[in-house]
Amino acid sequence: MRSYLSRKLRERGWDGEGAAPIEPLVEKMARLNYVNDEAYALARAASLRRRGLGERRAEQLFHAAGIADEDAAEARREMREDALAGALRFAERKRIGPYALEKADPRQREKAFAAMIRAGHGLDITRRVLAMEQGDIPLCDSDQYS
Repeated sequence: MRSYLSRKLRERGWDGEGAAPIEPLVEKMARLNYVNDEAYALARAASLRRRGLGERRAEQLFHAAGIADEDAAEARREMREDALAGALRFAERKRIGPYALEKADPRQREKAFAAMIRAGHGLDITRRVLAMEQGDIPLCDSDQYS
């Protein structure tokens, strides 16, 4: 919130005397629980999982948002636990791995591998998903995608 308010004041041109009184406002919002980095991290992690993005992408988002490591710890744990479900969701969206319409040639497989890595999935999960045969989809909890 601190960086957001600072940016907004810069964009709109702070014309008050001295520095803008951001800190008291941030403290009040946190005290009233209007700002909760842990809840934000959990919500963003759930959103990323639904889109099929991996733990590394979540980590980048947490870092960019300025979320402290301890506030993102639970979200990281959930991303790790649901890594396969997230990777399968990505594969489903992109129609690769077990969701491919036809067997991938080496070039297509290489592109699919690169796409999964860019989406934030680890090497082990990426290899596992892309090694699955068409239609060979493991059962995951249905609530992973909701």
